[in-house]
Amino acid sequence: MNPHHDSHRMHVFRKYLFSIDHKVIGIQYGLTSLFFLLFGFSLMMLMRWQLAFPGTAIPFIGKFFGESRAPGGIMLPEFYNELGAMHGTIMVFLGVVPLGVGCFGNLLVPLQIGAPDMAFPKLNMASYWVFFLGGLTMLFSFILPGGAASSGWTSYPPLADIATIGQTVWLIGMVFLITSSLLGSINFITTVLQLRTEGLTFMRLPFFVWSQLVTAFLLLLAFPPLEAAGILQLMDRLAHTSFFLPSGLMISGEPLKGSGGGSVLLWQHLFWFLAHPEVYVILLPAMGIVAEIIANNIRKPLWGYTSMVYSVLFIGFMSFIVWAHHMFLTGMGTAMSSFFQATTMIISIPSVVILSCLFISLWGGSIRLNTAMLFALAFLPMFGMGGLTGLPLGLSVSDIHLHDTYYVIGHFHYVVAPGVIFALFAGIYHWFPKFTGRQMNEFLGKLHFWPSLLLMNAIFFPMLIQGLAGVSRRLYDGGLQYAHAQGVLSLNKVSSYSAWALAVAQLPFIFNFVFSIFKGKKVTSDNPWEATTLEWQTPTPPGHGNFETTPTVYRGPYEYSVPGASRDFTPQNEP
Repeated sequence: MNPHHDSHRMHVFRKYLFSIDHKVIGIQYGLTSLFFLLFGFSLMMLMRWQLAFPGTAIPFIGKFFGESRAPGGIMLPEFYNELGAMHGTIMVFLGVVPLGVGCFGNLLVPLQIGAPDMAFPKLNMASYWVFFLGGLTMLFSFILPGGAASSGWTSYPPLADIATIGQTVWLIGMVFLITSSLLGSINFITTVLQLRTEGLTFMRLPFFVWSQLVTAFLLLLAFPPLEAAGILQLMDRLAHTSFFLPSGLMISGEPLKGSGGGSVLLWQHLFWFLAHPEVYVILLPAMGIVAEIIANNIRKPLWGYTSMVYSVLFIGFMSFIVWAHHMFLTGMGTAMSSFFQATTMIISIPSVVILSCLFISLWGGSIRLNTAMLFALAFLPMFGMGGLTGLPLGLSVSDIHLHDTYYVIGHFHYVVAPGVIFALFAGIYHWFPKFTGRQMNEFLGKLHFWPSLLLMNAIFFPMLIQGLAGVSRRLYDGGLQYAHAQGVLSLNKVSSYSAWALAVAQLPFIFNFVFSIFKGKKVTSDNPWEATTLEWQTPTPPGHGNFETTPTVYRGPYEYSVPGASRDFTPQNEP
């Protein structure tokens, strides 16, 4: 017996806490990121109270925020900015990305390629714990004097260079999170390129593996500029350099000592060079999850698999040359604006190709409408809505009116909330049986899905209307002081009531998830969904090393309903 494997089984501390097993690390990522999603969502609910009832004391819990944040329970603008900055940071960097990449990527990529583990198991463990330290750092900033970061999730200078100590801690936390992503991306790339089992050629890879591979390249190439920028901004704050502080900067009528020669636009370029690929870091794993679930539940192959693969590769390449469409108002000139406008329109094409392939795949399918499939199907129109509303923001002329308005908030959240987060929910419901040996309750799942679908739209569609009316984002009173916002102020209450109702709609999921781990219906098969990809050909749950015998792949990933076959699914490892 291998002494390492024996030790892995014997030592509980090593097995469950500092494990090098990709499945345990994936579960650690999943549980941690779900906690952060809940925490970030809670911050948003506080913001929604302020927007719906500005100047009104927060009920029940307002007194606990202290006089420096909410005197008499009434939220101060500084506290609102703190909530806004940390909500965005936590939801993106501590919630959605770790769940899509760290959790689902770790759980599924080695299984789907027939590998016993990730290429670098100890590096994989390190990536989780560095991520965990980054999360703790972010949470710690809330208890500091002056509170957490309050300069937006984009940390724009010069404001971020002169903000409270919470901004310093935010930057340190981001360095941890970026380092974690870099460690993970190296691991994913090496694993997919080097550890594919015999017969698993690139065009036999499940689409989910393609999405994770491209995502890993985006993380590897786009995150270092932001890590460098974060360190430079730390130097501005701690070592009194001026990388992002221009000459002649005045603070409250007084010249800022030590500033000079820096460029605020340099930060924007470095930040958005990461932050637009980051959109696809969020999106591509979700597309991969949805593709797997749709293929399984329509009982037929994905239409246009090859087109989808080339589209995801093209998205990866193009995502690096669209970043400055976030900067049309910086005076870059019409030539550069036209270039980034053109690349932005071009990058929408492969997304439409993938979406179209998934829609066309539904035609003629024997569709099973389980909870996972409902969430996957809802992803399609919701992501479509997010993409369509993004087109006016990619045109320099219309962006002049829409830039930094609630329209941007509505657009981005349509992509991420009823889009990506629905895909992540779909993935949880779909793969839950494989890693727990139990199924989640279908009634509670649908009780979770339908209110969530309706309420997500009730939250974010009004924001599009407010943005078209010209209401700026980041207004702590929701536009109460502006004449042009008066006609749409009532929509703040619509969004807020819907957000609080959405919180209630998540209770069936939380109960279902926890209850099913211990008391859910046990699966009677290793392959309860009758799927074709390799992760369903392992024991349930997969043991250390994943496969009892190393599989050999003989066919593509989606051979459903093959004419003449004895069953309507043919696993990849079946000769």
